[in-house]
Amino acid sequence: MNFLRGVMGGQSAGPQHTEAETIQKLCDRVASSTLLDDRRNAVRALKSLSKKYRLEVGIQAMEHLIHVLQTDRSDSEIIGYALDTLYNIISNDEEEEVEENSTRQSEDLGSQFTEIFIKQQENVTLLLSLLEEFDFHVRWPGVKLLTSLLKQLGPQVQQIILVSPMGVSRLMDLLADSREVIRNDGVLLLQALTRSNGAIQKIVAFENAFERLLDIITEEGNSDGGIVVEDCLILLQNLLKNNNSNQNFFKEGSYIQRMKPWFEVGDENSGWSAQKVTNLHLMLQLVRVLVSPNNPPGATSSCQKAMFQCGLLQQLCTILMATGVPADILTETINTVSEVIRGCQVNQDYFASVNAPSNPPRPAIVVLLMSMVNERQPFVLRCAVLYCFQCFLYKNQKGQGEIVSTLLPSTIDATGNTVSAGQLLCGGLFSTDSLSNWCAAVALAHALQENATQKEQLLRVQLATSIGNPPVSLLQQCTNILSQGDKINRRGSKIQTRVGLLMLLCTWLSNCPIAVTHFLHNSANVPFLTGQIAENLGEEEQLVQGLCALLLGISIYFNDNSLETYMKEKLKQLIEKRIGKENFIEKLGFISKHELYSRASQKPQPNFPSPEYMIFDHEFTKLVKELEGVITKAIYKSSEEDKKEEEVKKTLEQHDSIVTHYKNMIREQDLQLEELKQQISTLKCQNEQLQTAVTQQVSQIQQHKDQYNLLKVQLGKDSQHQGPYTDGAQMNGVQPEEISRLREEIEELKSNRELLQSQLAEKDSLIENLKSSQLSPGTNEQSSATAGDSEQIAELKQELATLKSQLNSQSVEITKLQTEKQELLQKTEAFAKSAPVPGESETVIATKTTDVEGRLSALLQETKELKNEIKALSEERTAIKEQLDSSNSTIAILQNEKNKLEVDITDSKKEQDDLLVLLADQDQKIFSLKNKLKELGHPVEEEDELESGDQDDEDDEDEDDGKEQGHI
Repeated sequence: MNFLRGVMGGQSAGPQHTEAETIQKLCDRVASSTLLDDRRNAVRALKSLSKKYRLEVGIQAMEHLIHVLQTDRSDSEIIGYALDTLYNIISNDEEEEVEENSTRQSEDLGSQFTEIFIKQQENVTLLLSLLEEFDFHVRWPGVKLLTSLLKQLGPQVQQIILVSPMGVSRLMDLLADSREVIRNDGVLLLQALTRSNGAIQKIVAFENAFERLLDIITEEGNSDGGIVVEDCLILLQNLLKNNNSNQNFFKEGSYIQRMKPWFEVGDENSGWSAQKVTNLHLMLQLVRVLVSPNNPPGATSSCQKAMFQCGLLQQLCTILMATGVPADILTETINTVSEVIRGCQVNQDYFASVNAPSNPPRPAIVVLLMSMVNERQPFVLRCAVLYCFQCFLYKNQKGQGEIVSTLLPSTIDATGNTVSAGQLLCGGLFSTDSLSNWCAAVALAHALQENATQKEQLLRVQLATSIGNPPVSLLQQCTNILSQGDKINRRGSKIQTRVGLLMLLCTWLSNCPIAVTHFLHNSANVPFLTGQIAENLGEEEQLVQGLCALLLGISIYFNDNSLETYMKEKLKQLIEKRIGKENFIEKLGFISKHELYSRASQKPQPNFPSPEYMIFDHEFTKLVKELEGVITKAIYKSSEEDKKEEEVKKTLEQHDSIVTHYKNMIREQDLQLEELKQQISTLKCQNEQLQTAVTQQVSQIQQHKDQYNLLKVQLGKDSQHQGPYTDGAQMNGVQPEEISRLREEIEELKSNRELLQSQLAEKDSLIENLKSSQLSPGTNEQSSATAGDSEQIAELKQELATLKSQLNSQSVEITKLQTEKQELLQKTEAFAKSAPVPGESETVIATKTTDVEGRLSALLQETKELKNEIKALSEERTAIKEQLDSSNSTIAILQNEKNKLEVDITDSKKEQDDLLVLLADQDQKIFSLKNKLKELGHPVEEEDELESGDQDDEDDEDEDDGKEQGHI
């Protein structure tokens, strides 16, 4: 610092010259010094002077400081000093030190220096690259400098960062910094960066900002956290407000579920610090951003459902009914619950079921309405309750019916122990507080909004005015109070009560001809309205005149001409005589021209600075827009046009009724289809369950069978070991009978074989006949006869194939019997070795077995001969096929021969049927033989294993058949 002392030593030339000269020398030192230490000391000196001499340092040193950032990046200390100096130049945070008369000039300095700095976009890009340095002395001043730039000229700096490669991503890394100072200042930087820039908001959101911010809020203690939680909530609002893409991303990412712990505040009377109130207020506002009526209806509805499913709505209702909650938090909670349930039937039904923790329990709606009609409650709280009631009834016909039903005579509690919502609304409607009158009238109008059924039901409401007098209808009582005007001394605005009642009557009578008839039935109502409209009153009364004109116009437009004295045409004539059509239309226009009308039409929430501004309701402004034009047309229409319009209305009503009828039919059919689909699905499920059960049972049966076979084998072995002599005697006694049976079966098989041979001989003769018929000279019917012969040959082929299969099956059965005989012989030999018997029995067994073997060998020889014959037949068939191919072009068979062949074919079919019957009987006998062998305790092998010996012969025969079919 020796050079700085030398520079600052000559102060005798005056303070201003000394400052400028010192700064100039320091700048020269920064620009020209070759030693890094000298440049570092000079920049540090500029930093110390930059707060007090902001203008001078900014003018002379900014260019040199930027050059330092570019060239001396390797030294973090000089970079930190340079960034701090630039921050002091650009930032307006030190305004307390500036004199009052130069405050505006100092505020302009920051924006001017910012403009100079960002004129070269490379400077902002350089600053972004410096933020990648992990060194605290570089990153923290860089964050503060960039935040200051965004505060001064936000849109320009945002655009530079947006086009910079990875600019936003570099800034998102600040949230992951382990040093809380940098992380917290990074949140402030992102606040300024995302303000009013949808493109940057989307990039920040998709850089996982929601996850990081919610983690920070959780780490800091949710609503009990400090200023960091507040900064994170403000940043979340910047990202979500008026940004449908980010809202959808927030919902799809299941971040709504993570908001529930924020509102677990309990109902204790203590622990509500100022920071906690601020945090909770911002949290409630964040919920409202997601379900704002200004959002697309689909996005709002999905967020509302998600809040109910995760329990967020239930938690908000808990705060709503808790004790010790500050008034501003309670008001904001009511507004939040209002928008969470608005237009969502599930949430509205849940809210209707919420009860206050009182004795006896009361519905939350009743408790809130008690606050609304209580003039001692704060104005903002009463507005919030009205908004909550409006949102509860919005597109909720079920809720509207429940509110109106509390006013009907059949549902009113005669004991008076409980207070209903309808009683509270009537009490507020007829109280001496004008604000309560207005709120109750608007709330009751919302119970009738777009619900013709409830408008008709409300006509049944009767009120007891005084003892001894008959009851008066609610409609008549409203008109009576309206006609009294200012005669009743009320607290508050003079016209507020009348405006509220007129809005209620206009809503009630619109789209309800029955209510119009009841209104016109009182002969005093029309003269009152015409008198109010015709008078020339002051500006305050012009609004009342416009509303009276609207009510009279509704009485004309929705009049069904059921009263002769007040038909449409007569009312028009009355207006023309007493008021004048032009004057009437002018008075009607006073409503939309009122200064408070446009304010009320912007937002559904009744947000007014004071009770005097509480004149119009948002839904009523929609009704005025809808009816003003049609009433004007109705006033100028002639009677003929009215008749035509009525006819058109009738046809449209008929068409609507037909459409409604078909819609109902389609709806019923849809319901039936859904029921049938459900039945089908249930039947499918039952079928699958039954199939699985059957499969399990089959597997269990198979297991039991296997276990049974194993046990049977084991029992057989045990019995052989325990009593070999006795078992041998039993087998000796049984074997001759079994052998005799086998002989009988073999005789039957031989007879069957002889039958088959005879049938084959007949087939041979038939083939010979075919040959002779083919060699005979042809006639003119060649083509038809040849086709018939080909069909006959095909049938003959099928018969030959069946015969082959029968022979094969017989050969298989013979092999089975042979194997069974061998097993019996093996068992007898084993028994003879283990327990020898007298010589006579051995000789008998030997003779019998030799006899059986001889017969079996004979049978095998005969089967071989049959196979040879079949081969010869197949060769002959091939020759016949060749002859038929040659005769297709030259020879034809006579028609009478064809008839003979058909007779032969029928005979062969009958013979084939007889053969099938014989084979079926033979199969049954073989099956009975197997069962008997099983009963004797001899295991019978599977057919696949027994057929393996003859498989080669069968394959050869199949190949021959395939070749013959190919030639044919």
